[in-house]
Amino acid sequence: MTSASFLVRHRRVLLLGAVTVLLHYATIGWLAARIGMPAHETPVAPTVSAQLRLALPPRTETVQRQEPAPAPPVPQRRPHAAPPQPASDTAEGPEEGTTTAADDGDASQGGAAEAAPALQSPAPPPVAPPQPAVQPTAPPAPEPAPAADNAPAGRRFRVNLPPPAAFELEVKRTDADGRKWTGVADMRWQTDGSTYKVGLNVGISMLIARVDLLALTSEGTIDDAGIAPVTMTEKRRSRSMTATHFHQDERRITFSASSASEPLLAGAQDKATVPFQLAAIGRGDVNQFAGDIDIQVGEDRGATIYRFQLVGEEELETKMGRLVTWRLARPPRPGSYNARLDIWLAPSLGWYPVQIRNTEGSGAVTTQTVTRILRPAQ
Repeated sequence: MTSASFLVRHRRVLLLGAVTVLLHYATIGWLAARIGMPAHETPVAPTVSAQLRLALPPRTETVQRQEPAPAPPVPQRRPHAAPPQPASDTAEGPEEGTTTAADDGDASQGGAAEAAPALQSPAPPPVAPPQPAVQPTAPPAPEPAPAADNAPAGRRFRVNLPPPAAFELEVKRTDADGRKWTGVADMRWQTDGSTYKVGLNVGISMLIARVDLLALTSEGTIDDAGIAPVTMTEKRRSRSMTATHFHQDERRITFSASSASEPLLAGAQDKATVPFQLAAIGRGDVNQFAGDIDIQVGEDRGATIYRFQLVGEEELETKMGRLVTWRLARPPRPGSYNARLDIWLAPSLGWYPVQIRNTEGSGAVTTQTVTRILRPAQ
């Protein structure tokens, strides 16, 4: 009786408490959706303490494959003088066994060996059997082109893919004329060990609105060489969406925006997966960064070999704190691309890419720097 009267007197208080709890859960869920943090993901704590520093591998120059030098021409041997012959009553043409300049060295040596007995005996030397006519030597056939898997970009690396994560980044852009823009980007890396998905959206802030500049998506499988893209889509502002298809079985790349078809080399990537493939290479063995990292990258209209080089260790000031990073750069290559691409990887954070910078040939610079990393709850 006492318990029942207590519930009756305080049911308003209990009801108000239950409503308050529900409102708190609803508010937390709404905020998580607004800031892009699902309830089942946990943020990586800001890094402010001392971090483990790895020794940089010594730089080793990439050995370029050299074509074999052509063989020197074989000098022609002058024929030996024919041995003296006995006089004949009738004039005849040269004997069938007479050595000529068209014969090879073995024939001329045989003529010299017969000269000595000819001087000792008046008998005529034995007549050599007729030699077949020498056919003109055909030019050597050109060497076959090296197979695609033997090309520099076909080098296989030891890889260890990073675990899934979502990234929030701030975007800063300076146009060629000096005008500055700011914005935000979100990037998501998902994998279950056999397949993967990557998404990247970049936008800038204009007054009270956000304008999306770039959207990249990529999905495919995981193999011994690391990430193996199947399809990449790219959508830029005021342009139609394009798709790049990686036919792994046929070993070729095709493009929706072009009729071109490129051979698919081992370890080929697309623009969305390159940062995570580099992270996988670092996790696999840091000493692989001692030499050039050549990666074939399928773009919207063709495929290009990206050559990355380790610049060195750098500390970045981010909203997550000071991060110790390894900076990799793809300098411009005449005839291939005129833009520079820099990627900063954080060894203490699983080698995740924490900053990406693109320096265009015009001088415009776009930098994306991480502000938060979210990992699925274990």
